Amino acid sequence: MLNPWDLPKTAVIDGKSYDLHTDFRNILQIICWLEREDLPVFIRWQVALGLFYEGSVPEESMPEAMEYLADFIRWGQENGTPGPKLLDWQLDADLIIADVNKAAGTELRAMPYVHWWTFLGWFRAIGPGQLSTLVSVREAVQKGRKLEGWQKDYLKENRRRVLMTKPLTQDERQEKQRLEALLQ
Repeated sequence: MLNPWDLPKTAVIDGKSYDLHTDFRNILQIICWLEREDLPVFIRWQVALGLFYEGSVPEESMPEAMEYLADFIRWGQENGTPGPKLLDWQLDADLIIADVNKAAGTELRAMPYVHWWTFLGWFRAIGPGQLSTLVSVREAVQKGRKLEGWQKDYLKENRRRVLMTKPLTQDERQEKQRLEALLQ
């Protein structure tokens, strides 16, 4: 069990101590790797463990190392029942950065190191603002709630963002153009 009053920088996995890469930028990169659906799960976890632990974790220790990493990312909190995804760390980065900077009272990206749990503390201190507006509209849309007038306007102006539509890759754009040309 992780102690929320500490900022862990090492972990003992199967009796061996490992230094951890705990900067928020590194953890966000790990989350992005874990969410990649284009790769097999075991590859995602191998990359995540390689980014988090200093030195390689033996195969027999991986389950414990994976559990520790997942607990670390969650700040030692239990996960409730999973609901719809309301936040995308990459897609929403500009709003997250702006609101975390406001909560922290400083430019987060200029700091050479910020522990993940410190970042989460600032993230959880975000009050009403751009990010909370986006998330509330996303939640209403995903749960099929009737939208209020301002929510309809927000959705109309920010459709791609609200629906978490990722920009097309160069190959996807070319394929789309090719298919559209066939339809003409």
